[in-house]
Amino acid sequence: MVLDTQSLHAAAGVPAATTGRDAHRKVPGRKRGLAVDVLGPVIAVVVLAASAHDNTAGIALLDGVVEATGPGAVKKAMVDQGFKAAVVKHGAKVGIEVEVVLRNPGEAGFVSQPKRWVVEQVNGILMLFRRLARDYEHQPSSSVSRVYWAISDRMSQMLAGTSTPTWRYA
Repeated sequence: MVLDTQSLHAAAGVPAATTGRDAHRKVPGRKRGLAVDVLGPVIAVVVLAASAHDNTAGIALLDGVVEATGPGAVKKAMVDQGFKAAVVKHGAKVGIEVEVVLRNPGEAGFVSQPKRWVVEQVNGILMLFRRLARDYEHQPSSSVSRVYWAISDRMSQMLAGTSTPTWRYA
């Protein structure tokens, strides 16, 4: 399993009580955390204020994974350097080994890391859905349900072997 977070801009009508500002990425809005299987299906989703640290999202995601799959079903999780020791400790507490995948300091810009690229691919797929490119929902739980809706749509397309034409291919 792979964990990652993504900061999204919030629309003008989203209540300020559920949003924040990501100081690192300088994004006002919400932070969406995903727990993705190495084959691509989403296991757990969490939506928090963008001001929340990645550790908060990581701990909530690990709890969501254990709730969704049961204890002992997931053995290992890979995370990026944004997640710190608190996530590793919480993972050990719930029975999931958390490995922090370090990037090569000599590489500049975005470089895909082995196995971690799956969660980046899922984030890219979610950006194809207009409703998920920016957070329009008033409740974070509505944002979570939109992610599951989008991923179920994508998975049904993959299973059926079809794809819906988009504006890019018209």
